[in-house]
Amino acid sequence: MIPLSILELARVNEGSDASETLANARSIAGHAEMLGYKRIWVAEHHNMPGIASAATSIVIAHLAGATSRIRVGAGGIMLPNHAPYIIAEQFGTLARLFPDRIDLGLGRAPGTDQLTLRALRRSPQDAENFPQDILELQAFLASPGDGQQIVAVPAAGTNVPLWILGSSHFGAMLAAELGLPYAFASHFAPEQMISALKIYRERFKPSEQLAEPYAMIGVNIIAAETDEEAQWLATTQKMSFVDIIRGARLLTRPPINDMENFWSPSEKVRVLQMLSCSAIGSVETVRTGLETLARTTGANELMVVSDVYDHATRLRSLELVAEAAGIETTVRNDLTPPRPTQSWREER
Repeated sequence: MIPLSILELARVNEGSDASETLANARSIAGHAEMLGYKRIWVAEHHNMPGIASAATSIVIAHLAGATSRIRVGAGGIMLPNHAPYIIAEQFGTLARLFPDRIDLGLGRAPGTDQLTLRALRRSPQDAENFPQDILELQAFLASPGDGQQIVAVPAAGTNVPLWILGSSHFGAMLAAELGLPYAFASHFAPEQMISALKIYRERFKPSEQLAEPYAMIGVNIIAAETDEEAQWLATTQKMSFVDIIRGARLLTRPPINDMENFWSPSEKVRVLQMLSCSAIGSVETVRTGLETLARTTGANELMVVSDVYDHATRLRSLELVAEAAGIETTVRNDLTPPRPTQSWREER
């Protein structure tokens, strides 16, 4: 079966805070390693009360320190927000601390609103330099040349593997031109997935980092004991997407019984379209969904987005997803997470 990885969104729940969210993310990383997931990534977002991963490189160190084998990285760093030299220093340091385990996915979106972008001392026009910034970053991560006066210490020579992230043809073409692996954000923007993957594969040019195209796609996956249970758990994510449409920045809410009274018909259409790349249900339903996605996209890897409100329930979901995918696990009985408490389920 196709390899699985995890995108850790570091969502803050109602009644919780960033400290608990980051502790849970560390728990997820350790559990994912035992379950046989290939990598776990976190993403850069700013000025969002419901997401705790703004200081992305620090969160990566937090997760990598709780694990020993799983790859940990950024999915991604929004490079126009930063000087490439600074990102080279940060991720080169991570590579020195956790050798051969760090990934650096790069995106060109700001990961925030325009007002916050100004607080970052960046301009929207900085995104136009994205291709050049990648090459500069790549050079700082490589071994320094003779007479090179500006060296990213201790990053030089680490050659941290770069990924291009995208949700359009631009990222596909850039990843192909640079000979880098490509991660498509189909977990929230699936419209151009098939055509972008086609462009990436057709135009790919081998590089020192990668000889053949390698594509990963984001997929919303929630597994439970029954289809009904999984669909109920998925209402948490649906509400979050409705909030995005409404321009609201709220904390993550527990599942509800009646989505029809929560969203409008037009909101429902938009959310279901945004979440169309999903596999939600029992182990068998998820297994069928994974097989279909692997067959229709030809993806080399799937990145699981599992937006489940309760932490213990999410751990259990990731176990069931691993079972559905047939990946080999090393979970010991004494480390299997407890069944979730019923207190947050009382309204069901």
